[in-house]
Amino acid sequence: MCGRITRKNKNGESDLPLTIASQYGLIDQRDFFNNVVAAQDLSNYYLLKNGEFAYNKSYSNGYNYGSIKRLNAYEQGCLSTLYICFGIITDDIESDYMECFFDTLNWYSDITLICAEGARNHGLLNVDTKAFFDEVTIKMPSSKEEQRKISAYLKNLDNLITLHQRYC
Repeated sequence: MCGRITRKNKNGESDLPLTIASQYGLIDQRDFFNNVVAAQDLSNYYLLKNGEFAYNKSYSNGYNYGSIKRLNAYEQGCLSTLYICFGIITDDIESDYMECFFDTLNWYSDITLICAEGARNHGLLNVDTKAFFDEVTIKMPSSKEEQRKISAYLKNLDNLITLHQRYC
């Protein structure tokens, strides 16, 4: 249902260096770090387009096995090749549902099984890319309509929680 994205920014289609912040998603490095930590030449970076996903194998508070986020805020951007990038390759999958699923961290049980012994290299989990696509399962209803209903419900609930937190 998903295919790996390895398209490079060879022709300079984007000058937007992205990072994955587990709490905020895929965001501009300049906003997150207050500067650019990417290389000056972004031509060897992956070119990610709106609606595509990336897996950050680095842990952060509450995300012991990293996070998977969808590019929502920009039309496209550049991402380090340290990330595993992918997109939906079938019409049977609702992208909003996938985004909600990856926010649940239910996929961690599969990631723990494919992490190599020794676990980390410079703070990154040692996750084999082929195993990531072969072994990580996405639990989902077969009906796209059911996927839409579940994701809409969860997004409405998130919005309600956010509103409640603002006024408490």
